[in-house]
Parts: sequence; structure tokens; C-alpha cells
Amino acid sequence: MLHTLFKHRSIRKFRSTPIPEEMLQEILEAASRASTCGNMQLYSLIVSRSEEVRRELLPCHFGQQMVVEAPCVVTVCADIHRFSKWCSQRDAKPAYDNFAWFLTATIDAMLAAQNLAIAAEAYGLGICYLGTTIYTAGDIVRILELPKGVIPITTLVIGYPDEKPELTDRLPMDAVVHHERYTDYSAAEIDELWAEREESELTKQLLAENGLENLAKIFTERRYVEKDNLAISRSYFALLKERGFLNQ
Repeated sequence: MLHTLFKHRSIRKFRSTPIPEEMLQEILEAASRASTCGNMQLYSLIVSRSEEVRRELLPCHFGQQMVVEAPCVVTVCADIHRFSKWCSQRDAKPAYDNFAWFLTATIDAMLAAQNLAIAAEAYGLGICYLGTTIYTAGDIVRILELPKGVIPITTLVIGYPDEKPELTDRLPMDAVVHHERYTDYSAAEIDELWAEREESELTKQLLAENGLENLAKIFTERRYVEKDNLAISRSYFALLKERGFLNQ
């Protein structure tokens, strides 16, 4: 399992070979064994294998062809609907339609998603998380006919890889691991932590392509800009209210 974790890479090109049914079911069962708050399993996994549905989802993921090339797309949702419905049917008044339980359901959903990813990679499959899910969550709700109390969190494409990209770099362990208490970073330490990435050939290429002087500006002026960040925040927050996560 450690070998699988250390060799993780995002795959964006897939063969169309279907995933055997038994393998897929075991991967999904592995997802269901993830840690979960109170054993409530406040998530749902929408498995899309038909080309028709995947093509409907394609614009939601900005036309990324892996959505239709990979044989399986799994939309991972926070879901308070199922548990609340069970409570109501047992004359127990649910109180999960609030932001605290959106966070709880999101944690449940992401734990299940990561189990799903690791299990798929252990079988030799490739995966890629699609951050576009929260950009177009309202359209995904409509296409997948999600009831109130269910909201998309992330999406994974799964299939047999048709590429073998290099492992992506990571910051040094000192950047992300703190012992006992959080230790803030000096300006010199920030420089040191990002030095290798900033000096890489890939960074030099990106800077040349974008006409910018440093890597940080690639993120703030090209990839994740303020205008888009605010627009996504507003639309997703409005969807949270519509979906019944902000009633209390």
C-alpha cells in the first residue's frame, strides 16, 4: 500500500477498456469502508459509466476529454438527505440542515473518495480528481437529479492509464509537518521551501509562456484569480442554501 501511495500521479489520458464489474464493486466497497462521523456515511457516490451521462457531464468539467475517454466517472457528494430521511421515518427529528453538517458530510465524502482512489490505484487503474466540480455544481445537480440535501464535492475519473507522467513535485516535509504546535515561517524559510520548485525547468517554461516574473503570480494572475474565486464562492454558497445546508 505504501508503494501505491508513493507512486500516485494524476492520469489525464485513458484507454477505453471497461473496468471489470467485480473489480469496480470491490473498489466501491473499499470507499464505503472509509472512516465516517458516527458511522453515518454522509456521502453518496454517483457512478456514471454510460457514454450518454458522461457526455452530459463533459461541459461541467470544462470539456476535459478524460471525462468521456475514461470508462468510469464518480461524482462524490455530501449527503444529509438519506440519513435525515431515515431519522424522520423513525420519528426522530433530524437537525443536519446546517453548515456544521455540511462540513461533516464533506469530510465523510472526501475520506470515501480517497479510499476509492487508493483502491483503484492498487488495482493498476489511474485516477484524476476534478476540481471543476464545485465550479459547476448546480449543473451537476440537475444532470444527476440530486435531491435536496445532496451536493457535489468532487469528481474522480477512473480507468486504465494511457500515459505515464512523471511524479509531480511536492514541498519538503518541513513545509507541511509541524511538531507539537504550529511553527510559523520566516521570509527566509518561505524562500527555502519553494526554492526547488521555483528553480525547476517546468517553472521556467511556465514563466516564459505567461510572461510573468515568478511562480506565485502564475497562481494569482492566471490559475486561481480573485474574480473567479469570488464568483465560485458566491455560486456555491447560494447552492448550499438551495440544497438545504444553511437552514439553521
